Amino acid sequence: MSKLLVKPKKRDDEGKILHVSPETANWEYVGFEVYSLKEGEKFTRLTEKSEACLVLLSGKADVQTEKETFSDIGGRMSVFEKTPPYSVYVPNDDSYTVKALTDLELAVCLAPGKGNYPARLISPEDVGQEDRGSGKMSRKIHNILPEQKEADSLLVVEVFTPDGNTSSYPPHKHDEDRLPYESYLEETYYHEINPSQGFVFQRVYNDDRSLDETMSVEHRNVVLVPEGYHPVSAVAGYESYYLNVMAGPNRTWKFHNDPNHEWLFNRKGD
Repeated sequence: MSKLLVKPKKRDDEGKILHVSPETANWEYVGFEVYSLKEGEKFTRLTEKSEACLVLLSGKADVQTEKETFSDIGGRMSVFEKTPPYSVYVPNDDSYTVKALTDLELAVCLAPGKGNYPARLISPEDVGQEDRGSGKMSRKIHNILPEQKEADSLLVVEVFTPDGNTSSYPPHKHDEDRLPYESYLEETYYHEINPSQGFVFQRVYNDDRSLDETMSVEHRNVVLVPEGYHPVSAVAGYESYYLNVMAGPNRTWKFHNDPNHEWLFNRKGD
């Protein structure tokens, strides 16, 4: 199995099924976890040096930080309802307790914090929505924590790709710190598939092909993108959802397109 592919494990004592840290990913900035909680279950975490964005993938919960309480949040019971999620931003040197009011799928997005912003609720109304691409490159975007919104390091977005379409496409990368042209951002892709027995393909490759991997990605898998281009193709009959977490030394998303495929931007008839 590819070192870039992380598969879920059985629930631990707190309901965690996925764990990515800078240490396990062999990088510096991004951490990512998924918890699968049953109704009534709860857990508590200290944020320590990291800020966190808690994304309620599905289900309802109470979330409490050291200074704030957000009661009965959540709405969608599946990501494939395609409505924006509820999320909670929690700064470093804080804590959070999550109690599941229904069965709950929760993503925890992590990156270095600097203590600049207090805890807050990110409601569905706060999430920017857009359609991106055209034809077989079209997809739907929910900007949960874009660079225009307050955070120290985190960038968080979710993407819905119809069956048969390709997204994160034409291929782009953000692995060089050469602003204003390109920013260095590590990235995780958390995938869900509808129906869940399906799969998508994701390729991660760089210009000299010293990195060139194509993976069959199943429901609840995570793909690590330490560098390179990283398109995703949804196969016929199966919808694709993924949650992206990005972070780096500068909180801005400046990407570079693969010049071999830039012609796709000008393709007629889509």
